[in-house]
Amino acid sequence: MTHTTEHNASACRTSRHSRVQHLITADETSLTELEALLTTLPLCSTGRIFVETPDASWQAPLDIPARMIVTWLDRSSRSGAPGTGRGCAPGEALSRAVNAWADEMLCDAPEHTAGDGTRIFLLGGYLGTADIVDHLTVSRGVDAHAIHTPARFGLATAV
Repeated sequence: MTHTTEHNASACRTSRHSRVQHLITADETSLTELEALLTTLPLCSTGRIFVETPDASWQAPLDIPARMIVTWLDRSSRSGAPGTGRGCAPGEALSRAVNAWADEMLCDAPEHTAGDGTRIFLLGGYLGTADIVDHLTVSRGVDAHAIHTPARFGLATAV
């Protein structure tokens, strides 16, 4: 049963108000896009934001809804592919973190994997975003049209 409730501050406080989960990613090249996207979210939004940066100096306060969590992924303090001894490449920390989160948190029910229960915005660089799109569509069964990525990538629905 779906409840269609007007979306305003009062409606957001009701227990019957449906809350859509959000999965949002970004990196140091897309922080401005991230901030613009965050201004469009309702205050009652829930979900997770993953931001990959070259180092901790890039971390800054973000104005996010109270029910959302930001995870900063500092590449300088992470290793690359296991067993290589290399540093973390751009997109690698983001891809690993988001794919692990998706495996744990995205339900197998069609309404969750098809984008009705989770809104997905991938704003990071191409390599990490492509890996995440592949994982979500192939391993998690998410419809590619439910994933919003920058148009220049040609991967899914354009943001």
